[in-house]
Amino acid sequence: MPEFKNVTIVKRANVYFDGKVTSRSVIFADGAKKTLGIMLPGEYEFNTADKELMEILSGELEVLLPGAADWQTVKGGESFEVPAHSKFCLKIKSLTDYCCSFLK
Repeated sequence: MPEFKNVTIVKRANVYFDGKVTSRSVIFADGAKKTLGIMLPGEYEFNTADKELMEILSGELEVLLPGAADWQTVKGGESFEVPAHSKFCLKIKSLTDYCCSFLK
C-alpha cells in the first residue's frame, strides 16, 4: 500500500549511527507498529526483538541474515524478513528508503 490512513505518528525520530539511519514510528489502531526511514551508505548491525519485514522502497543494500553464509542483494521494490531475537548486518550501497513492519 502506498499510504497509511488513520494512524498515529510519533514525532520524535529514531536516530542511529550518528544520524546515518533515521526513522519515524507509525502506530496503527490495532497496535501494530511500523517504522518509515532512510539509511545513508555505510555498514550497520541491528538487533531485533520482534520478527521484522523490511520493505525497500528505493535504494540498494546487501543484507547478511542470521545463519546465512552469503550476503543477499536487495533493491527498491524488494523485501526481506528477519527472525525475532536476532541480529543482522546491512551494507547500504545507495540512499535507501524503507518501511519496517514489526510482526507478532
